[in-house]
Amino acid sequence: MTKINQNYTELQGSYLFSEIAKRRTKFMQENPDAQIISLGIGDVTLGLPQAVVDAMHSAVDELAQPGSFRGYGPEQGYDFLINAIIEGDYKSRGIDLNTNEVFVSDGSKCDVGNIQEIFSQDAIVAVQDPVYPVYVDTNVMAGRSGKFNKETNQYENMVYLPSSSENQFKPSLPSRRADLIYLCYPNNPTGMTLTKEELKHWVDYARANNSIILYDSAYEAFIREDDVPHSIYEIEGAKEVAIEFRSFSKTAGFTGVRCAYTVVPRELKALDENGNTIIVNDLWNRRHTTKFNGVSYVTQRGAAAIYSPEGRAQIAETVDYYMTNAAIIRDGLQSIGLEVFGGVNAPYIWLKTPQGLDSWSFFDKLLSEAHIVGTPGVGFGQSGQGYFRLTAFGSRENTEKAVERIRKLSL
Repeated sequence: MTKINQNYTELQGSYLFSEIAKRRTKFMQENPDAQIISLGIGDVTLGLPQAVVDAMHSAVDELAQPGSFRGYGPEQGYDFLINAIIEGDYKSRGIDLNTNEVFVSDGSKCDVGNIQEIFSQDAIVAVQDPVYPVYVDTNVMAGRSGKFNKETNQYENMVYLPSSSENQFKPSLPSRRADLIYLCYPNNPTGMTLTKEELKHWVDYARANNSIILYDSAYEAFIREDDVPHSIYEIEGAKEVAIEFRSFSKTAGFTGVRCAYTVVPRELKALDENGNTIIVNDLWNRRHTTKFNGVSYVTQRGAAAIYSPEGRAQIAETVDYYMTNAAIIRDGLQSIGLEVFGGVNAPYIWLKTPQGLDSWSFFDKLLSEAHIVGTPGVGFGQSGQGYFRLTAFGSRENTEKAVERIRKLSL
């Protein structure tokens, strides 16, 4: 009989958001009249910006005619989108990139999960705790994690960087050297950020230790405060040690359309088993072109429209809408005495569960008594126990209703 990849047996339970969906479905089957408000999975609710819709319609019309039809495109992305990304997201912040350093993809979740494939199986991986589960699970699948310790609720070979209210959810540098360091800012799930000076400490650490930072910047567009960097490449020397991931999912409603990009600078280098220097960009390009046929032309035309004057204005309205929701949730929870984090530079609100409830107990209480779905903090790691995540991506009406329902709970 065919044998499986044994590393998959080290995965713990089901994927977090699958477990949430299962519990929600069970509750709805038992309570068919309940009007559930979902503030759990970070899916958006507003429609696509009109500039994006118009561009996609035009692209469909192009594909309908033999003279303008396009088949396979470049796996790395069309130049018109890559140039728009460089001009709009980087040159505007004084960052120079070449077109061969940007790789368009069908989602940051895919990229942050796949990037580990190009590194050694014995690479030491450091993750924030709490952490976006994909960072951990994909390294478990690859065999880097070691055995799962049920007492600590952690993998033996992973380096965990605890984040709590005591350190404002800003972890300390690794206590031992790490080859790969996953950082996410603005952070999912806590909604917290780093200042430029704080991020510089991580870049300096990576340069001193020949480490590589995998920097997930999917929520960059929600930053409001001036001293919060929008790109890790705003920090001197970061191109030598960092890969950056960006997404159009939350800012432009592309959660179902699927489009993102990853920046791999040519300055970033690593070693092969013989000690030879390898340009990481070449490896990612090889992996990308081998396993991916590129994002559709229609989707990329829609993404490029985000950078038009009309697109920028519409995106700004969308972001403002969700951040107003975040303020409504944050202020509403604080008004009843809950300890709340995030919601200032990110669309996530991270709250300390009341009454000594653990994360899943509070999930069940919120679902059964207020008919609200959120995300248990412990699902993001052991340091998330006793915390809970709510998202600002609901409609304004449902956001306001949810806050009122929580206010009426006995907490």
